[in-house]
Amino acid sequence: MAETQSCCIDLRSGYCRKTKIFHSLRQAVPMPPPSEPLSIISYTLSLLYSSTNTASAALSTTSFLIDAATGSHLTYTAFLHQVDSLSSSIRSLYPNLSVNDVAFIISPPSLHVPVLYFSLLSLGITVSPANPLSSPEELAHQIKLSKPSIAFAATATAHKLPGHLPVILLDSHEFFSMLSSVNNSNSEEKFKIKQSDPAAILYSSGTTGKVKAVVLSHRNFIAMIAGLYYNKLANEEQGKQEMNMNMHPANLFTVPLFHVYGFFMLLRAAALGESVVLMEKFDFVKMLEAVERYRVTFIPVTPPLVVAMVKSDLVAKYDLSSLRSLGCGGAPLGKEVLVRFEAKFPNVDIGQGYGLTETTGAATRAIGPDEAKRYGSVGRLSENLEAKIVDPENGEALPPGKHGELWLRGPIIMKGYAGDDGATTATLDSEGWLKTGDLCYFDSDGFLFIVDRLKELIKYKAYQVPPAELEHLLQSIPEIEDAAVIPYPDEEAGQIPMAYIVRKPGSNITSAQIMDLIAKQVAPYKKIRRVTFINAIPKTLAGKILRKELINLVNSSASPKL
Repeated sequence: MAETQSCCIDLRSGYCRKTKIFHSLRQAVPMPPPSEPLSIISYTLSLLYSSTNTASAALSTTSFLIDAATGSHLTYTAFLHQVDSLSSSIRSLYPNLSVNDVAFIISPPSLHVPVLYFSLLSLGITVSPANPLSSPEELAHQIKLSKPSIAFAATATAHKLPGHLPVILLDSHEFFSMLSSVNNSNSEEKFKIKQSDPAAILYSSGTTGKVKAVVLSHRNFIAMIAGLYYNKLANEEQGKQEMNMNMHPANLFTVPLFHVYGFFMLLRAAALGESVVLMEKFDFVKMLEAVERYRVTFIPVTPPLVVAMVKSDLVAKYDLSSLRSLGCGGAPLGKEVLVRFEAKFPNVDIGQGYGLTETTGAATRAIGPDEAKRYGSVGRLSENLEAKIVDPENGEALPPGKHGELWLRGPIIMKGYAGDDGATTATLDSEGWLKTGDLCYFDSDGFLFIVDRLKELIKYKAYQVPPAELEHLLQSIPEIEDAAVIPYPDEEAGQIPMAYIVRKPGSNITSAQIMDLIAKQVAPYKKIRRVTFINAIPKTLAGKILRKELINLVNSSASPKL
């Protein structure tokens, strides 16, 4: 059966004409048997210890975590000691916590957050981090979905949590004591963690209103890290990434740790024995300073940051010679941006990728400078992954070159949405296919191109903003008759939320008043930043907003220029 299928697969595109499925062109990577009890932390550390570059002596001198602002750091040895100590303390102080219980985390970036992640995951406790800028109302909704047993917060964020939830403060004396306690037990000897157990609940926006709680298993993260780990080793062996051997790989995180991108990149860095430089708050100049000071070699970025690097004259003031590559996600980069970036930074590769929280992050990526030159593409399918391009009208699977909704299947696909069986059923079919909601196509060489977003999410920097959530808030304002929210092109952010407003007869409410009212109810990245008044919102006979008409109206008069 396998031979019959393989013989009909086009080795250029990965497309099988019999099944109408696209297969990954990447070499398959080894993974542990799914029945083997194993946590993502045990797997990550096994890769760390197996690396020839991370002998015991090296772990005691190599910095894993570095605070960009203060220079404070934790070596791998110190980090792992704190992880063991915290795990032991949690077991001792909270004996009722068990495998699959959920821990809600709301904290600004700090060196303590990765320690907390690793400790909880090693105990089989599901990690559920939230944006510390979220409002109490937004957090209440997330907590309702994930049903946590305990919360970890900073003093500055704890007041947003509901009173019934036990809270441990990450900046308290109690927590510091937990980091230095003596570990008397091996957590995973008592708790056998299955790969199918949930590892994390991360929050992803949808178009029907509020955020969804995406459940990702230990197996999901194991599959993701296996692909990233073995491919990097293969690239280094083939000489595709030339690097001064005296230069230790250092990652500068401009993406938050509560985001799926930051989450899996943290695990990746640990598996490879690399250093991670954490910024508490992103600032372009401080990013350049950090690259120079800590000899950063890699930065995960979003398209607006690439544009900023191309346009800014400030980069010439800093020594960025250590920088070797950027990993760019969120949206495809235009050819003009890439060409100008390559001219300005000839020694820095850009690897573009595409992924969702529901796919544990990256589902496609471009590897190496040759693939990066396939302008407009987000790369090829990741290892062990399958895809279909499905006609949204009739459900027919389509060949290369045809536009349709992207469906994905493989070991990185989520378990489902916590607290929302209806959404899970609508997104995951009985055969394990994830319906991404994105309009895409594969070319004849297996490169994926994103045409449009069927889900209509607004991509503001690294964040996703659901228009429907903002529309509900706008429509609750007494002086507003109707409203629609669309993405408005913005050079720095990529897109910003723009509202079309129908005022009630006799109302004189202003755009500034509307933006202020909404800003008080949502996280900063969800703010409406542009308002236009209109006589009527175009809709279908079924009452659905014809958002495309409004977007076309905007695009005809506003186009971002480089």
